[in-house]
Amino acid sequence: KKKLELQKPLLTSSSHEDDMPPVSFNFMLPKKEISMVPDMGKWKRSQAYADYMGFILTLNEGVKGKKLTCEYQVSEVVEKLLAMLATLDRWIDETPPVDQPSRFGNKAYRTWYAKLDQEAEALVTAVLPSERHDAAPEIAVYLKEAVGNSTRIDYGTGHEAAFAAFLCCLCKVGALRIEDQLAIIFKVFDTYLQVMHKLQKTYRMEPAGSQGVWGLDDFQFLPFIWGSSQLIDHPTLEPKHFVEEKVVNEYHQDYMFLESIKFINEMKTGPFAEHSNQLWNISAVPSWSKVNQGLIRMYKAECLEKFPVIQHFKFGSLLSIQPVKP
Repeated sequence: KKKLELQKPLLTSSSHEDDMPPVSFNFMLPKKEISMVPDMGKWKRSQAYADYMGFILTLNEGVKGKKLTCEYQVSEVVEKLLAMLATLDRWIDETPPVDQPSRFGNKAYRTWYAKLDQEAEALVTAVLPSERHDAAPEIAVYLKEAVGNSTRIDYGTGHEAAFAAFLCCLCKVGALRIEDQLAIIFKVFDTYLQVMHKLQKTYRMEPAGSQGVWGLDDFQFLPFIWGSSQLIDHPTLEPKHFVEEKVVNEYHQDYMFLESIKFINEMKTGPFAEHSNQLWNISAVPSWSKVNQGLIRMYKAECLEKFPVIQHFKFGSLLSIQPVKP
């Protein structure tokens, strides 16, 4: 009985909300807790890690075998999140890159970021239902962490993780629900990716902590996990096909994995096997479910268990550093 209570789902359904008392949180400004390599054990045992991974895997199940273009419900909160992302996108248009000697890391990014820094709390307040406005300062921290670093003008999987954490927090306060799960990935996360691609291109952002050709991708990881889940049991597309440009051009509107490959193809020159060696290796895996399982393992090892990534992660009342209760 006790075990069951602890497995409370992150994404609750709106149908039985009457018999569920609202969860109460003492909201706080999230802060860094992992300052040395030995602290990593604290992170892996934390409620935050369990909630974060639970969220990633719940969504991974939810999108299995589904196209980006399939039918799904779009709630008011999802609409508001899309409006928020449209605002970030508009600010890029209003903040053109400046002339500068260095090709990379355009300083106009800092102007763009300063605007988000100033407005983040108001943007998040606009997304939340009125009875949850008190959560805005805590949740806004994750939004500010999700778009890159304004000092180094770089972006990497730690920033992407902050956006997933932002969405996870919206689920924990009940703003997003289980019936939103397809819209969370296909609408919100997909739009976030497009805005990040635009930021990376416009301001020539550096990849944060990139492993060069040995990493999966310079900037993202999650679209490959969720995108490979979408392709599980596809009648014709196999992993070996995604290295063919013809296939990518034909199917990228339906599949996040191929959309990500398309962006790599646009940004990089030369043979695919050279500039994206890890992805090239993945194309030899026989099935999408094997790809999906392998990527989840790789994500844990290469992102979530790497100190340089996790030292920047912030913990509050919603994503807590407290250990999972035994």
